[in-house]
Amino acid sequence: MDALKWNPSWSYAPGTSVGGGPGTSVGHSQGVGGGASEYNYGTTPSQYDSDSRPDKDSKYPKILLMGLRRSGKSSIQKVVFHKMSPNETLFLESTSLIVKEDIANSSFFQFSIWDFPGQIDFFDSTFESEKIFDNCGAIIFVIDAQDDYSEAMATLSETITRAHNVSRDIKFEVFIHKVDGLSDDIKIETQRDIHQRSSDDLMESGLEDRVQLSFYLTSIYDHSIFEAFSKVIQKLIPQLPALEDLLNLFVSRTRIEKAFLFDVGSKIYIATDSSPVDMQSYELCCNMIDVVIDVSCIYGLSDENDESAFDHKSSSVIKLNNSTTLYLKEISRVLAMVCIFRSENYALPGNVKHIFLDICEHNDAC
Repeated sequence: MDALKWNPSWSYAPGTSVGGGPGTSVGHSQGVGGGASEYNYGTTPSQYDSDSRPDKDSKYPKILLMGLRRSGKSSIQKVVFHKMSPNETLFLESTSLIVKEDIANSSFFQFSIWDFPGQIDFFDSTFESEKIFDNCGAIIFVIDAQDDYSEAMATLSETITRAHNVSRDIKFEVFIHKVDGLSDDIKIETQRDIHQRSSDDLMESGLEDRVQLSFYLTSIYDHSIFEAFSKVIQKLIPQLPALEDLLNLFVSRTRIEKAFLFDVGSKIYIATDSSPVDMQSYELCCNMIDVVIDVSCIYGLSDENDESAFDHKSSSVIKLNNSTTLYLKEISRVLAMVCIFRSENYALPGNVKHIFLDICEHNDAC
């Protein structure tokens, strides 16, 4: 689908949320520092505030963003969940406090992101692993691929060992990050080296048969970070198998080439059908969401209207010059179906939403 080139300037300004209209944020963000609702990991556990310890506020499963200092953790969070331009992340200060953010956009999409400062040793004897890893669904460990990652590998190994001792259900995800500045050969070699070192460390720890690591090459300057986060989130969705079955049935009934169910606010796809995900197709779908929301924000709302720019009337058709048609339809206030048709199979699919919801009604996944 390289016939159509998208303008990279189609993006949102910081502090803008697709689901709630301009000027709102995707979730609730809370810095964890020295105030009554904040805490600081100091040298002793006694510095915790009683209402903000790591074992508190565990309404949603936790996703921990961990890694060394300046590995890109905060930039990832800002780009994915706050629509910050990648270039603006260059001005972010290094995180010195834990930052907790609740994301609850839909019944499928509920979790807390915890951004851990890389310069603090959380595995010192004064810290309690149980409090850190309690109710943890996944650990995303970010490794800077453009830097010497020997220390990062040692920290990753220690993190896996400590976390696995607390819960055997934690998913371990490794983001080999900042690969935008590397050639394809170096990307492959870096991933192979990190994979081999991790396997050796697991074997040395006796965890090779009990822990499975997933590796992703990521960058905030393309859609690889969104696709990687999509795959992490999908592992935390209990209804995923049922959703995939629904989408497979949906595709078979509509002659669609590919279908994605997107969380509109983050452009993370919650589910897709069983056919392989083509990165270029995914990018086209993401950019289509940006176009629809941008146009809706500019032309779809009056100045005094506080309603969402994305509502039950939101839909769009974009025909490409390579015999491909993209179709977007609102499913709920925060979910959208984005479909890819061959143009010869396309006929105004105004009933796409109704077909999908009809399938859902006869299955309990939705």
